[in-house]
Amino acid sequence: MFRPMRRKSKETDKETAKQLLRTERRGVFAVNGDDGYPYAVPVNFYYDESADKIYFHGAGAGHKFDALQNNDKVCFTVYGNETIKENEAWAPYVQSVVVFGRCRVLDDMERTIELTRKVAQKYYPDEAAIDEEIAKAGKAVRVYEITIEHISGKQIQEK
Repeated sequence: MFRPMRRKSKETDKETAKQLLRTERRGVFAVNGDDGYPYAVPVNFYYDESADKIYFHGAGAGHKFDALQNNDKVCFTVYGNETIKENEAWAPYVQSVVVFGRCRVLDDMERTIELTRKVAQKYYPDEAAIDEEIAKAGKAVRVYEITIEHISGKQIQEK
């Protein structure tokens, strides 16, 4: 169903790919948008490894929301963990992970607030700032849940 990586020598193991999901701060969420055009947008996210799901928050209206009403199949990409090896400072190594899955918007407000808090803990300095932001966003915030169906990781040297 999902294509194997063409250049196997560049592939990382699943644990390395999951580590990138645990540590990196931003990903790119892609859907099948208007008139069949891809629509990809950067998002802050939280990876729940035990549930094998990715969560991010957003509005309950707009391009992402509308696209998911038509097709719940999505792609999520994260890249980072740039490393530089001695004698090759001009050509860093970079890792990436590509996730394919199904996405839905949660309708349980209690769960939405709980997951909004988990996403925020990755970015906000303390619980007081999180509480303030959640109070400000109120019932307008929605949480998007990606159920992972396939994951692959890659490491390349940029030269």
